[in-house]
Formats: sequence, C-alpha cells, structure tokens
Amino acid sequence: MNLLALPAFSDNYLWLLHDGARAIVVDPGDATPVLAALKQHGLELAAILTTHHHADHVGGVDSLRESTGATVYGPARERIPQPYVPLTDGETVKALGISFRVIDVPGHTAGHIAYFADEVNGAPLLFCGDTLFSGGCGRLFEGTPAQMLASLDALAALPADTRVCCAHEYTLANLHFARVVEPGNAALAEYYQNCEALRAAGTPTLPSSIGMERAINPFLRSREAAVTQAVRAHAVTTTDDAAVFAALREWKNNFR
Repeated sequence: MNLLALPAFSDNYLWLLHDGARAIVVDPGDATPVLAALKQHGLELAAILTTHHHADHVGGVDSLRESTGATVYGPARERIPQPYVPLTDGETVKALGISFRVIDVPGHTAGHIAYFADEVNGAPLLFCGDTLFSGGCGRLFEGTPAQMLASLDALAALPADTRVCCAHEYTLANLHFARVVEPGNAALAEYYQNCEALRAAGTPTLPSSIGMERAINPFLRSREAAVTQAVRAHAVTTTDDAAVFAALREWKNNFR
C-alpha cells in the first residue's frame, strides 16, 4: 500500500491510500489534487472516507463521486453530501481489502468520527480528521471539553506504533505551544527539532504516531503533573480532569 499526503488549501492534507490500481481518499475538501493524483498514478477511486462535515473536508466529495463513482462514507450524525453510507462507533468499512473500524470522536464537531485499521504495511493506521493533530488537538466548535478529552483518550489507547494521519500541517505551531506548557520535556524538544528540519526541507511532519503523541502532545498529557501544574499556574484554580483540559484548550486558543 502507498500512503500519500496531498496538499490542499493553505495547510490541509488529503490522504490517499492506494495499491497501485485502486485508491481510497480521506477528507477530500478539494477534488482537484485528488483527480490529479489519480491520473498521475493510473488509479481508480474505490472509496471516499469523511470524518466530519466542515467544507475543507467534504468540499470535493460531490465532484469526486460524480467523476469516479466512488462510494462515500461518513459520520451518521453529520451533514455529509448525499448520498453516502452513514457510520457510527464500532462499525467497519472495508475497502482495498482493509477493514477500518469507526471510532466516535466528538469534540471538534458533534458527530466527528475516525477510521482505524489494525494493520496496513505492517503497522496500524489512523485517519483522525481534526480531532488529533501532532502536538495538538482540534478546536471545540460543537463539542464539550469532556467529550474531546474522552475522544483523545480513545485515540491514545490505540497501539503506540499507530500512524496518525492528521488533516492539517499544524505541527510546528502546536509544538511551539507545547514547549511553553512543558519546557522540561526532552522528547518534545527533540521532536520539535526533527519537525523543523522536515518543514525546512518542504516535507510533511506527518504521519506522526500514537506513541510519539503520548510523549509530546499536551492534550494527551493533560493529566501529567507537569502539564497540570502549568495549566494551574496559567489559569484559575481547576479541579477535575475535564476542567484542566478545558483550561489548556482555552490557553491554546489565545496563544500567540
């Protein structure tokens, strides 16, 4: 299997997975780069997977469906362009011989889902849309902090070698914030240097891995003492896990 990150807009990645003949695309906000990649590699588009309803994730769906005949899949509780196959937690999508398990991950939007495969090219694979970013997480447009924390807990529980295919190149900005939150994190400092080198070379920082995110991402580490102490020093006194997480997310919202 070949995994390609197709750049779109200013910082989106449209993920294309193909076996040399047929392909899956995830969150095609723009049909143009997808059609160009299909033509370049001589591929037939078999399936379109969507994680949530935002335009930069579904804007190219109608055009791709009409031009390729690909089946569209997406969250049952979101406004995905019709017709599509609605999915909920625990259901399975099978395409290119790969079984993707659907995980409900509300928070960024109310019905956001992610797609997880146990093994693709020897390691697990996750398409997580705008729920988890490398070094960060999505803004809470429709969900609550408690929902997003639970969603990130579900993703953090996946195997450490799971490749994390996020939908945006936000990594360096996220890591800049993460280093303020947890300046003593050596793994974070090293990862930041590696990602800086990748971006300087014009290379995506993604996919990341669940193991790496557990080590460096403050939103997966909000219960760690160093992160909790930083949040409490920055914000008002907080009590439970969801309150700490909410304060951390609000800190990031206003961080420059």
